Amino acid sequence: MPITPVLMFPALFVLVFAGIPVSLCLIIVAAGFGFFAFGDVLFLQLYGAVLTTASNFTLAAIPLFVLMGAVLERTGIALRLFQALQLWFGRMPGGLGVATIAMCAIFAAASGVVGAVEIVVGMMAIPAMQRYGYDNGLTAGTICAGGSLGTIIPPSIVVVIYASIAQLSIGKLFAAIMIPGALMVLFFLVYVVGRCILRPADGPPVSAEEIAMPLRDKLFITGKALVPPLALIVAVLGSLLSGMASPTEAAAVGALGTLLLAAVMGDLNRTMLRQAFAVSIRISCMIMLIVVGGTMFTSIFAVTGGGGLVRGLVDTLGLGPTGVVALFLAIVFVAGFVLDWISIVLICVPIFTPVIRALGIDPIWFAVLVMIVIQTSYLTPPMAPSIFYLKSIAPPSMTYGHMYRGVMPFVLAQLAVLIAVLLFPGAATYLPSILVGL
Repeated sequence: MPITPVLMFPALFVLVFAGIPVSLCLIIVAAGFGFFAFGDVLFLQLYGAVLTTASNFTLAAIPLFVLMGAVLERTGIALRLFQALQLWFGRMPGGLGVATIAMCAIFAAASGVVGAVEIVVGMMAIPAMQRYGYDNGLTAGTICAGGSLGTIIPPSIVVVIYASIAQLSIGKLFAAIMIPGALMVLFFLVYVVGRCILRPADGPPVSAEEIAMPLRDKLFITGKALVPPLALIVAVLGSLLSGMASPTEAAAVGALGTLLLAAVMGDLNRTMLRQAFAVSIRISCMIMLIVVGGTMFTSIFAVTGGGGLVRGLVDTLGLGPTGVVALFLAIVFVAGFVLDWISIVLICVPIFTPVIRALGIDPIWFAVLVMIVIQTSYLTPPMAPSIFYLKSIAPPSMTYGHMYRGVMPFVLAQLAVLIAVLLFPGAATYLPSILVGL
C-alpha cells in the first residue's frame, strides 16, 4: 500500500489546526510529499497546477460573480427589499424570520456569494428582530441558515468550481440545484413559522400600525424593491440556461447589470467602486490561491497512488453504489467540520469523481448531494463560517451558545433535504433533462 497518500491528509489537518491558512497548508503538503517522492522534478508538476488554474476559462466567472455580490452589498437594494418583505410577512408568526429567509434566498440568487449575504441581511435583521423580542437562538439560526443558501441556490460559486473540477456542465448543475434549493428554503420557512406558532414568544408578529398602508402603496414599494434583483436573476440565469451565454459571459452580464442598477439608484460613486473592486480582488485571489493549492494537493495524491488506494478501499469494503455514495458523503460531512467548502471540493471531487463514474452513478445527482452536505458544513461547528460571520456583527447579548443552538434545527432541515434527494433522484435530475441550451 502506498504510504505517501495515506500520510498527506493527517499532515494537512495538523497544519490546519496549527492556524496556517488552508491555501498554504495545501501547497506545503503537496510540495513536501511531492519532493520526497519525486525530487527536483516535482516543481515542473506543481507549475503545471498553476498554469492549469490560470488558463481555466470557466474560473474567470468567479471574480465577476464576486463583484456582483460586492456591489449589491453596497447599494440600497438590500434595505428596500427587507422593508418590502416585512410589509407582507410581518404580521405572520415569526414574520421577520420569514422575511429574512426570503431575502437571503433572493440575494443568493442575485449574487451567488456565500457570506456577503449573511452580513448584509444580518445588519438589518438583528436590530429589527431584537426590537420585537425574538429569541436570540432563533434570530442567529435564521440569519446563519439564510446566509448558507448561497451554496445551493444558483448562481453559486461553489457550483462553478465543482463543475470545473468534475468536468460537468455548469448550466446543468445550476438547473439541478434549483429544486433542492427551493425545498431547502421551504423547510427553513416551515421550521420558523412552526416554531413561532407553537412558541409565540420566540417570534412575535410586527405591530399592525407599523406596517399599515394602502394596498396600492404596498404594491408600489414591493415592485420597486423586487424588480431590480429579479431582473438580475433573470439576466444571469436566463442567459446561461437558454444557451445564449457561457458561464463567464453570464457572470459578466450580471456584473454589468449590477453596476447599471447601482447607477440608476444613485448608489454608484468612486468610493463605492473602489471598495467593491478591492473586496472582489481580495476574495478572488483567496479563492484562486486555494484552487491552486488544491490542484497541487490532489495531483500529488493521485500520482503517488492515491486514486488506486481509494478504489482498493472501495473494493475491499465491498460497497455497492449506494454504500459508496454514503461513504463519500460522510467523508465530506466530517471534512466540513474543519475545512472550508473550497478546500472540500478541491480535495474530494477529483478523488471521488473517477469512482463515481466507474460505478455508473449519475455525476449530476451526486454533485447535488455533495452541495447539500457542503452547505451543512457552513453551519456545523467547530469551524462553522456562518457563526464567525454573524459574530462579527452581532451584539454582545447574542452569544456563541445562542448561535450554536440556533443553527442545529436548520442543520436537521438540510439533512432532510439530503434524504429527499437521495430517495427521489429526480429532484436533482429532472430540470437538467428538460431545460434546453445546456
